[in-house]
Amino acid sequence: MRLHRNLCFAVIDGLTLIFNEGKYADKVVQQLLKRDKRWGSRDRGFIAETTYDIVRWKRLYAEIAEVKEPFKRDDLWRIFAVWATLKGIKLPDWKYFENTPTRRIKGRFDELIKTRKFKESIPDWLDDLGVEELGEDLWTKEIASLNHQAEVILRVNTLKTTKEKLQAELFDLDIETEFIKGYPNALKLLERTNVFTTEAFKNGLFEVQDASSQLVAEFLDVKPGMRVVDACAGAGGKTLHLAALMENKGQIIALDIYDNKLKELKRRARRNGAHNIEPRHIESTKVIKKLYNKADRVLIDAPCSGLGVLKRNPDAKWKLDPEFLSRVKQTQQEILQKYSRMVKDGGKLVYATCSILPSENQEQVKSFLTSDSGKEFTFIEEKVILSHKTGYDGFYMALMQRKQ
Repeated sequence: MRLHRNLCFAVIDGLTLIFNEGKYADKVVQQLLKRDKRWGSRDRGFIAETTYDIVRWKRLYAEIAEVKEPFKRDDLWRIFAVWATLKGIKLPDWKYFENTPTRRIKGRFDELIKTRKFKESIPDWLDDLGVEELGEDLWTKEIASLNHQAEVILRVNTLKTTKEKLQAELFDLDIETEFIKGYPNALKLLERTNVFTTEAFKNGLFEVQDASSQLVAEFLDVKPGMRVVDACAGAGGKTLHLAALMENKGQIIALDIYDNKLKELKRRARRNGAHNIEPRHIESTKVIKKLYNKADRVLIDAPCSGLGVLKRNPDAKWKLDPEFLSRVKQTQQEILQKYSRMVKDGGKLVYATCSILPSENQEQVKSFLTSDSGKEFTFIEEKVILSHKTGYDGFYMALMQRKQ
């Protein structure tokens, strides 16, 4: 592979924003890709994948490059040189790469990967926490899996098409997909490509949604005609899936504290042809209280550490800290206590997170069930989805039923 100066500059600019200014990697990459209209798909692919790769392995590469945060621009070029050397890419004779100690880089790499926190490129506190909550063996397997690049999975919008029809339509565009056993509405891309520019996407035939995430709406056991509340709907990935499972019949009330996310959900719902969704902005507790004892089903896709989705959000490793984790666990329990009251007698509740930590999952459900609000519920079943077993995101979901 030959390195091109303008593409490398784009990567360095992106890393400056992500590492030094705390910007979100996905937003930064989106902006970078619009920088030059002449870039083809290969150029954009290089920028996106190289940026994410260096973000994912920041600690390891910085350690090898012997640089510390906040990174100066020269430091970022040193990190880039480490990345290129380890990928077997020949460094051009640019001033940024003068005196790069290629052999020493490989030697340091071999030495550092004997220690998990360097090998998997994670902060000390997170490594300690992983061991404490999952045990040495399970944590080692799980964090290794979460450091792989996420595959692109589509969820077929059954309001508009079938899995077979969509697969054929994409095949005509030279986009090959395969079915995934156990995931009824999923298609996996065999090669990464930008599916958002296709007519099939613009016409609402599919959404991009990880396979594990697709299990959550199904777990809620919805039926056409029900009244369902998606209590932390966000931009509505699971809301749209619920609409399809309910065949557009009944009512889905999509709640969120962020109005801008609900506006995005409205836009997506129009494209999907989902007509039974009513977004409601949580401006005060009145919005929740009005729904007490009114819903057949309630989904609480709770805010969490996001440790299960590091494949697609590798910068989360560097943004997380113990204080945030402590606060989010408190929020999870508060949401469970308040929002569970929307479930009517005999109705069902799903508590879900994209985390792999028992303290955000099983322990939260246990605390809830032993509380006054939780005593009205019976635990039915749970799913613990670990990335090293499925290859997809780490997820947790618990199904509970309110007593008659």
